Amino acid sequence: MKDKAVLYLLASVSLITPAIFIVILVHVFYEAMPAATGLGMLLFDSEGIWRPFGQTPSFSILNIILTTVYVALLAVGIAAPIGGMAAIFLNYYTGRRTARITLAFVDLLAGVPSVIYGFIGLLVVVRNFERIFNMSAGESVLAAGVVLSVMLLPYIISTYSESIEKAKSKYDTASMALGISAEYSVLKVIIPITKRGAAAAVVSAFGRASSETIAVMMVIGNAPIFPRLLGRGQTISGLTALEISGAEVGSLHASAIYAANLIMMLTLSVILLTAYLLRRKLLSEYEKI
Repeated sequence: MKDKAVLYLLASVSLITPAIFIVILVHVFYEAMPAATGLGMLLFDSEGIWRPFGQTPSFSILNIILTTVYVALLAVGIAAPIGGMAAIFLNYYTGRRTARITLAFVDLLAGVPSVIYGFIGLLVVVRNFERIFNMSAGESVLAAGVVLSVMLLPYIISTYSESIEKAKSKYDTASMALGISAEYSVLKVIIPITKRGAAAAVVSAFGRASSETIAVMMVIGNAPIFPRLLGRGQTISGLTALEISGAEVGSLHASAIYAANLIMMLTLSVILLTAYLLRRKLLSEYEKI
């Protein structure tokens, strides 16, 4: 009887997380319905912008969605090659003790509050962009991408380093027995084998980048216009943080914000599920070797 009680307790606890996610998703979907039915395709009007308080209110979230994707892709594009090369370097060109200490500090970077990254980005990246590019204000999509790429490095390095370490433990002995150099082993063996691990790291980083709020909001300029590399922009999470408290409950304004977040939630769910499946497939391949 006690065993069954413990079993039911563990089953109940394990179901809490998916239950919370489903409740949040249903709530966001319900709140987004007024905008979806009242505005329809006007939410994605390419000629409109986000202007909820104008004489003629406009609730187009297209530019905001594009900015969110643009910033995330830019950040991943900067962080992925740097993080990948760092993971390879730590596994092949440093001692095990040095690699472990370095990875510990890399993991600590993931725990730094995002407001600190935003503050440093505002004082260093934005100010230097004003000087380098002769801009009146350095807040831009590029500044957001640079700051966000630094925040993504711990996730990419840790995830990809784990894949390399597992592949290395399988093939390193054979490579040394054949007299293969570390460079040849990395280029011809490790990188092809760990490509799914690299893909999982990149996909996870993209999901993380899409939802970052404070750091991006501090350096991007928060203008809901079409995104350009050296121009201002606004992401979905930034829009929500700035305007949800001032939006009237039940209004189209609030509902349009929920609609933008619903799109982000569904997109992130697909992205994280893809990363999970990639990692599962990678682990199953290692087990077969």
